[in-house]
Amino acid sequence: MTEPPAPIERTVDGDFRVHLGPDERDLLRRLTAELDELLAAEPEDPSLRRLRPRAYEDDQVEREYRSLMGSELESLRLENLRALAETADRDRLDAGELDRWLAALNDLRLVLGTRLDVSEDEFAEGFVLTWLQEAAIQAASSPLGGGASSPTT
Repeated sequence: MTEPPAPIERTVDGDFRVHLGPDERDLLRRLTAELDELLAAEPEDPSLRRLRPRAYEDDQVEREYRSLMGSELESLRLENLRALAETADRDRLDAGELDRWLAALNDLRLVLGTRLDVSEDEFAEGFVLTWLQEAAIQAASSPLGGGASSPTT
């Protein structure tokens, strides 16, 4: 019996082939839209705390850091979410798009984990976003053509 392809595989051309069904793609679009809306409407929502961990122990230094970097970090986060939503239906991604997927998937995992009160250990097993993130990391670190499997064109 042939093993199904990984959800994301590197091709011989160096880009990435995405093997997701309509339900998974719809889930990605819905989750990114929900987080985008939450970041805009409820910036102090407690479920966002894992997205914004303290960088410094000292309160004054932390405030300075947030004033200097906070908006830039949020802008990048929103760009990554929107890029994931815009490319969720694609069958191919380039390396930059895959990087944005990885960043957005991580943000989604952190927020959902906080909302569901799930620990990192629990997240590692059987969660769609974790599965997809692991596949993206594996694909990004694999040799051209995905190694032992037949080349995807």
